[in-house]
Amino acid sequence: MIGEFRAFILRGNLVDLAVAVVIGAAFTTVVNAFVKDLITPVIAAIG
Repeated sequence: MIGEFRAFILRGNLVDLAVAVVIGAAFTTVVNAFVKDLITPVIAAIG
């Protein structure tokens, strides 16, 4: 049973999904910082 679970984990799809989640979280942080530090002050200055 452990061997089958290890084969499932290392098959590739789960590793790809984990990498995608990490990249998505990092991208979300970058976009939030960009909006907070650049976009919002510009809109506040105009309005």
